[in-house]
Amino acid sequence: MNADDLRALQAPLKERYRAEPGAARVTLHAEGELDSASIACKVETGRALAVAGLHPATGGDGLELCSGDMLLEALVACAGVTLKAVATAMGVTLRSGRVTAEGDLDFRGTLGVAKEAPVGFSDIRLTFELDTDAPQDQLDSLLKLTERYCVVLQTLKRPPTIEARITRV
Repeated sequence: MNADDLRALQAPLKERYRAEPGAARVTLHAEGELDSASIACKVETGRALAVAGLHPATGGDGLELCSGDMLLEALVACAGVTLKAVATAMGVTLRSGRVTAEGDLDFRGTLGVAKEAPVGFSDIRLTFELDTDAPQDQLDSLLKLTERYCVVLQTLKRPPTIEARITRV
């Protein structure tokens, strides 16, 4: 896909969203089923079943997915797709590329061992390794725009209001 193809694909969507701002608001949905036999949650991804369990640092056996890894994987996926779309729109040729995310966790917080230890990631590093001849100013713009338009990255940087509740069935 080139920049013209991308613009042609997105133009009617952008026009509709300008005319009808409410049409741009979409609610995404995820659902999981608690495993009755183990400490795990089965999440239907639309393509496959993902079974998340405890990280080995919290007592897991490592056979199930760690939700922290899944968060980083979602960031990598979103940032990678966003970077490709922005590069395409800018006309930046990428021969190849790699996206990595690393996050630091202190499992003392998760396990309730130390109240001062945070629960969750304290730091996340997102890195793009690109094989390209684009000049540095274009790469700087590419990074800036990728950061601006990556849904997962922006959600992590500016967390939404989250409500948690339990209901009986």
